[in-house]
Amino acid sequence: MSALALRGPARVVVLQHRRALWITGAAALVGIALIGVAWWVTSAAATDFDDTGCSVRHTVRGCGIEVRHVLSVELYFNRLLEYAGAAMMVLPAVIGLFVAGPMIGRELEDGTYRLSWSQSVTPARWLAAKLAVPAALTVAGVCVLSAVYAWAWIRARGTNYPAQWFEPQVYGAMGPAPVGYALLCLGLGALAGVALRRTLPAMALTAAAYAVVALVMNYVRSGLWPMRTDTTALGSELRYPSAASDVHVGWMTGDGTRLGDATCINADDVDACMARHGATSQYIDYHPAGHFWPLQLVETGILLLLAAAAAAVAFRVLRRSHG
Repeated sequence: MSALALRGPARVVVLQHRRALWITGAAALVGIALIGVAWWVTSAAATDFDDTGCSVRHTVRGCGIEVRHVLSVELYFNRLLEYAGAAMMVLPAVIGLFVAGPMIGRELEDGTYRLSWSQSVTPARWLAAKLAVPAALTVAGVCVLSAVYAWAWIRARGTNYPAQWFEPQVYGAMGPAPVGYALLCLGLGALAGVALRRTLPAMALTAAAYAVVALVMNYVRSGLWPMRTDTTALGSELRYPSAASDVHVGWMTGDGTRLGDATCINADDVDACMARHGATSQYIDYHPAGHFWPLQLVETGILLLLAAAAAAVAFRVLRRSHG
């Protein structure tokens, strides 16, 4: 975003924080380049390994070095994706801390906001610029980073160390949810900044609020979309679905009543004990891989509503404090 193409408060925001914007953009480009180079190395190692005629699962004499090499390269790529996913989960907090501290809290604490307000810029317009600029950059940047991560994750599924879609660092780095978390932290940072008017307390409150929201969403996520249920006759082999999350297994009577997990917890023969209690089948509740998008969309909708509410309250607090 060029400062020359902007006018008024938005241009001032970009000029004030251009160094931080440049550093953030450069760090994102370095991360993208690192993932691209890492996959190029991994793909080249896999191609060279295929040319040797060796097999990871059926190793024969003389292939030990080749097998260890390709597995090491794939493991390093998997570790890089873990770190990238963790960084994507931390990114919303960084955005919120920047908005709460250097962007809003510091100006209100130092009194430099008076210069803008004395130049025919209303408090509401001042805050709108403080939110609009980082919001536009956040949506664009997080979408690109999420797409790059998804690209790398899809390719990692073909390695010997695939990551599952429901793992926190994977789920939190792909789809629209990262954008929702980033915008929520932006709203939380603005609210903390205008409410506390002090840099460090506003940053601390933003970080704490994000941690609470993330923990709550992780706890309730499995209930955001109906699980799929499979049943198997009592005594038959129960097959776990592949790439499924939130697996819960139990027993069910003929009329569909589910028996508690502790019903036969101390029994030597669990199936016989369940049969005595009227169980006729086993059930398994789970989210298949196809539930990734419904879960993401519902969670993102909740996050966007919370973000809008936080921003609205921030404007209300600012209006009450300064008219």
